[in-house]
Amino acid sequence: MSVYTTEIASDKIPSDNVIHQRLLSAYHQAKPFINGDLLELGCGEGRGVELLAPLANSYVGIDKIKSVIETLEKKYSDYKFMSGVFPPFPFEDNSFDTIVTFQVIEHVKDDEGFVKEIHRVLKPGGKALITTPNIKMTLSRNPWHEREYTGDELTSMCKKYFENVEMNGIAGDDKVLEYHERNRESVNKIMRFDILNLQHRLPASILRIPYDLLNRINRNKLNDTDDELVKSITIDDFSLKKQDDGNLDLFCILTK
Repeated sequence: MSVYTTEIASDKIPSDNVIHQRLLSAYHQAKPFINGDLLELGCGEGRGVELLAPLANSYVGIDKIKSVIETLEKKYSDYKFMSGVFPPFPFEDNSFDTIVTFQVIEHVKDDEGFVKEIHRVLKPGGKALITTPNIKMTLSRNPWHEREYTGDELTSMCKKYFENVEMNGIAGDDKVLEYHERNRESVNKIMRFDILNLQHRLPASILRIPYDLLNRINRNKLNDTDDELVKSITIDDFSLKKQDDGNLDLFCILTK
């Protein structure tokens, strides 16, 4: 995956602000769970390193984009970063007290193998935190995703490897939901031209370029509204809630 897609929201692009704040909120919600040796699977451009790594005894971040890892190694010399594709993970059994993996599992082809590996490298009593989009709130097919889940679907899969599975979610307040509805209306205007349902019939590789183009145009349009809704949304407009179909993301807590 190229770093320069709408799939990786940037804090430097104004129209990405809502998505960036939504993703950042998961790291803030994760802070009370961080303990001991911490592993982040899919650390991306390091959105949460400064928030979580200081709370741990050690931090390891792994991501498949080598150029991003090289940048993080220079910026955060006190922490360890690795590039690689997973699963499997290049770690011994029972290596980490805490694992975080945010907005990653939907990109992994072998999702069950991914959860199984998380269980393997997590220490007894350790916790793993997983976030992923709630398919109930998805507006269109995302060709960068292998799949998306309901809370029950992800819970069921995780329970194959973990006895203790707690499903929560990242929810938005009225401002966030107003943005979501504006986004829905805009997406529906675009999708009405897809009379052949090509978004679900064409291979993902063909859809990615038009998806990114239309997604960027749509985000820019929403950002240009007179009331500056996009600019006003912060992490304080998101919160951790119990499982609900109206949550934007699933927030799953696994205990070994």
